[in-house]
Amino acid sequence: MLLRTPFHDRVAAANQTSLWSHWAGHLVVERYQMSEKWEYTAIRNAVGVFDSSPLYKYRITGPDAERYLATVLSRDIRTCRPGQAHYTIWCDDRGFVNEDGVVYRLSDDDFLLTAAQPNLAHLSQLINGRRVDITDVSPEFGILAVQGPRSRAVLAELTADVDRLGYFDHITTRLGDLDADVTLARTGFTGDLGYEILVPTDDPAAATRVWDLLFEAGRDHGIVPFGQTALLMARIEAGLLLIDVDFEPSRLAENDEHRSTPDELGLGWMLRDLDGDPDNDGNARKFIGREAILRERRDGTSRWVMRGLLVDPIDHEDKYHRAGMIPPRDHLPVHDDMMVYDNTGERVGYATSFLYSPVLQRHIALARIRPDHADPGTGVNLEFTINHRYVQVRADVARNPLFNPPRKSAPTGPAPTGVPQ
Repeated sequence: MLLRTPFHDRVAAANQTSLWSHWAGHLVVERYQMSEKWEYTAIRNAVGVFDSSPLYKYRITGPDAERYLATVLSRDIRTCRPGQAHYTIWCDDRGFVNEDGVVYRLSDDDFLLTAAQPNLAHLSQLINGRRVDITDVSPEFGILAVQGPRSRAVLAELTADVDRLGYFDHITTRLGDLDADVTLARTGFTGDLGYEILVPTDDPAAATRVWDLLFEAGRDHGIVPFGQTALLMARIEAGLLLIDVDFEPSRLAENDEHRSTPDELGLGWMLRDLDGDPDNDGNARKFIGREAILRERRDGTSRWVMRGLLVDPIDHEDKYHRAGMIPPRDHLPVHDDMMVYDNTGERVGYATSFLYSPVLQRHIALARIRPDHADPGTGVNLEFTINHRYVQVRADVARNPLFNPPRKSAPTGPAPTGVPQ
């Protein structure tokens, strides 16, 4: 039987299309209105609300919780203080990425880890006698993502604590007249200013009340709910990786062609603490996959670099006009391999996600590019099909994210007022 999130009654009432899909055994909305672009526009120009409750949630506690996570997670959890969160990954012994997620540090020895896929058995196998308890608390919390440039203005009407949150901070607070604590985090999956609210489900009425409070406070700020399609549009612009699309979990992959290292995914920035000998340096860290990642860097064996692609709009239009067609500007995400070639016709990579970006007004992609062609500004050719034939269109390699507004991570300041234009 399909599960329903704690916000389902409000979600179902708002869903004008009756278009549903499945995520982690839950019913989730594809789009609430006939135009997913309208929902996307709210994310980029006003404020949108997304029900991300189906995320798996694991509580990791105990005297050895930090030591355990410092071994399992590739990013150094010791640099994350209580009240902060990390976007992180965890790898296998060969340095391939198993999954990514967000870990919230609630106290010195209390953490909450979210993930898109089930990981309880895998994480439990790595305890190795440490004084750690790992509990699946997925049903105990609903999550609403409040995203967009007006998100802080809406939340400021419900709690003054929103102004205390820096990028990837979190705090326990109360919203409006809600008689229950929630966790408010400055996180999200849209690449814009945004927050996520973790609502305990022990009182079923709390989730409904949080939804109502948000939409009452957001009435003058252009608030709308948004579904999966709009979320996936925003995340490509933001260079945010989607599991089973831009990478596959190593423990489930069929072969190494379907596995990726952190450096190949553009996530090497997480691994800034690889100096030192973990056996002789008390501050050095021996995490799973460390030696393989060091060897990859030493030997230069990275196969790809995750980059953005900016399609040449003139060449794109010319190729379609020559074929007697109107050039499409389809903002719906394409999650499929599209080959990338150099100017001699040699394959130098492949795109994994593609769309026409409404905010950038051009076709863009996330792509794995061979390291010798990965410098920003390098010209490549992205393969399309036009009239059932393969056609190559010029594109420029670019660093991700392709859309990165300063408001996303800027220090807090006066919340905007008035009706968005």
